[in-house]
Amino acid sequence: MTTLTSDLSLTENITTIIRPPYFYISGFTGIPHMKYYYVFLSLVYIISLMGNTFIMIVIYVDQSLHSPKYIAVLNLAFTDICETTALVPKVLDMFLFGRQFISYDQCLTNLFFVFVFLTMQSFNLTILSYDRLVAICCPLRYHMLVSHRSMFQLTGAAWAFAVFIILILVGFITRLSFCGSVVINSYFCDHYPLFSLAAPCSDVLPNDVMSYLDPVVVLYIPMVFIIASYVCIIHALFTITLPKDRAMKTCTSHLILVAIFYLPINITYIFSSFIPTNIRIINLSLTSVLPPMLNPIIYVLKTEEFKESSKRLLKRVSCTRSLVPWKFLALNSLNFTK
Repeated sequence: MTTLTSDLSLTENITTIIRPPYFYISGFTGIPHMKYYYVFLSLVYIISLMGNTFIMIVIYVDQSLHSPKYIAVLNLAFTDICETTALVPKVLDMFLFGRQFISYDQCLTNLFFVFVFLTMQSFNLTILSYDRLVAICCPLRYHMLVSHRSMFQLTGAAWAFAVFIILILVGFITRLSFCGSVVINSYFCDHYPLFSLAAPCSDVLPNDVMSYLDPVVVLYIPMVFIIASYVCIIHALFTITLPKDRAMKTCTSHLILVAIFYLPINITYIFSSFIPTNIRIINLSLTSVLPPMLNPIIYVLKTEEFKESSKRLLKRVSCTRSLVPWKFLALNSLNFTK
């Protein structure tokens, strides 16, 4: 399928812009038994969906978790659900059922949503880092600097900026002409493999600039801020009289989330020219689905406050279920006596 090219007789020619009716997502090439990997992705997706839904329910039900910090946690869980839903079902549909052709409009839509939610995952981790920074370094000013209103403003601004920057990314794609191959060497409509197809007949310099600028804005700047914030946190723990064990426990879960999100994706982007295509695709696909699956597990196991809230909710649900049969028995006995 690598010889697929855009058929000029089927293209939509609008002011000399050639848009193919479809693209072909190549996915993995030359690797046997890949269906088992896609089944694995589907299991990871189900666990991620259930875990993040559980996180959202616990935060919504438990009044003690209605704090500014958990607005960001709720937003992270929601973003994880959206990101995996935008990616995994389409990947399974393409590669398990052999529907690897995707229309031009569907391709750009897929690119937009996957990148928006990926961007928001990074921004959410940055917001949580800011919350920990203020809580530990400026505890007396925490409720003034981190309020419900300020947290809603931060998350709202993050969503707006994520949509804005990805719209620019997609907008530059729409000005390109695709007169050569229509085979995208990735597992979804990835940005760089997509605009590279237009290089023979279009000026892809703006797209190339965005391909370097987007990781800087979305990954590197947030990561530098998170590292700097934890340098300040560590300094504060050694210079200010604080309960160190409790402070470190509140940061441990966030540090684990940061590590499993940023390390694999940054390694892939930095060494992309040296990594074979199949390894790059496997690494990026795992980076997209594993953090959303692990986030709920880490929060339940590592955050004492959330663990207690989860126990209370599960106990309440189990008590409710155990009372239901007795209610039916009581109603039946009343009807019988009547």
